[in-house]
Order: sequence, then C-alpha cells, then structure tokens
Amino acid sequence: MAERAACFYTETMASNENSTPTISQRIERLDWRAIHDSLWELGYALIEPVLTAQECAELIRLYPCDDHFRSHIIMARYRFGRGDYKYFKYPLPLLVQELRECTYPHLAPIATEWHKVLGIPVVFPGKLSTFLSTCKKHGQTRPTPLLLHYESGDFNCMHQDVYGETAFPLQMTCFLSQAGEDYDGGEFVLVEQQPRAQSKAEVIPAKRGQIVIFTTRYRPVKGTRGYYRTNLRHGVSRVRRGVRYTLGIIYHDGK
Repeated sequence: MAERAACFYTETMASNENSTPTISQRIERLDWRAIHDSLWELGYALIEPVLTAQECAELIRLYPCDDHFRSHIIMARYRFGRGDYKYFKYPLPLLVQELRECTYPHLAPIATEWHKVLGIPVVFPGKLSTFLSTCKKHGQTRPTPLLLHYESGDFNCMHQDVYGETAFPLQMTCFLSQAGEDYDGGEFVLVEQQPRAQSKAEVIPAKRGQIVIFTTRYRPVKGTRGYYRTNLRHGVSRVRRGVRYTLGIIYHDGK
C-alpha cells in the first residue's frame, strides 16, 4: 500500500535543458485520481518530489530573515515539543502562494465529498480566494503557511492545525531537507483515533521535495452502518542528527 500511495505522477516530470515545468504545471501533472483514492483510504497521500532541490534551498534561506514572517514560535515555551517555526505574513512568497493556490482546487471537491458523507452541510468553493473570503467573514485573516525548523533532539508533539471556526479539512507538508543526508530521525507521524478501538499510527518517511497531503482534523471511514468520523493528529518524531526543515501549507487563515 505504501508503494502504491507514494507515486502519483501521470507522466515523467523530467525537464529539458532549457526549461523546468512551473509549479502550476507540476501540480496539474499529478495523478489526482490516485491522490483522491489514497486520501479516502488512508487519510493521507505521499507524492513524489514536486519541488526541486534549488527551490527547497531557497525556502530554507528565507528562515533567518524575519521580514518574511509575522510570528516566531518556540515550541518548548508552549509544550508543543522542541524546535521552532515561523508563520509567513502576506503577501506570501511566490512559491508558497503558487503551491497553496494550485493545489486547493484539486482538494476542494474531496473536502466537500468528506463533509457530505459525514452529514456536514458545507460545500467548499473552487477557488482559494473565495474560501479565504469566508475565513475573513469569521474574523480569520492571519496567514497560516509556515516554515518549521528542527535540530538534533527536537520533535513535534501530536496536534491538529485549527485556527478558528472555519477550517479546511486537508493540508500539506513539503519536505525541504534530505533524510539520511541533512538529518536522521524526524519522521512524519499520523495517529488515527478510531472509535472503540486502539489508535493507529502511520510513520511516513519522505525525501526532499516530496509532499504529503493529509487530513487536518478528521476523515470519513465507511462502516457497516455508513460513514463515521475518525480523528487524526500529526507530529514529528525526534530528530537524532542534523537539521530538518519543512514547509507547511494550511488553506484556512487564522484569527
């Protein structure tokens, strides 16, 4: 299952000598049917590298410059774990904005399907800008995409990224560092809390440039009497060596 869930391209994305596909082109070339099926079956989909090594390095280089960010969170202060992260401010860096805008229209129908089977009367609009207008009506105007930074001994406790009344049920993590080279440990972890059953964990190793799309809070699971809701939390295991950076893409704005 992990192998099937990890490769979602409909065609090879190799570039020629003179051009590299744009972010939009790379996103459009993904096998969104396979991603759809993996999200329904597992609650997540791991995608083969979308970002280039250069793009990952460019995002990492933003981290020391506070001009790009609205806030800096030291996890240990709030017992979130160890490590730190920074929320971007508007306008977002172009690469971050493109990733957020280009993936949202593919995920909105899945989010609407999930809410429909769970009996939640919400239809997500096809454009991110329209959805963010809804966030604004509920007082949610602060951008939520963020860069996360971990060093040896750091980790992120299991949590959910909900910042207000309006929340999109899917989000992404983009892996900017290379496991086994830049760092060891630091695996992405999902834990699903199943009703009347033991919790189930998924440990998701990823390479630089890959993206994992996963549920923000809950997902529908089909039972003998229809669909029921299971809650999921995500986190990062302890980094044993080196430095690990990731980009988080959350679609709803926060208060």
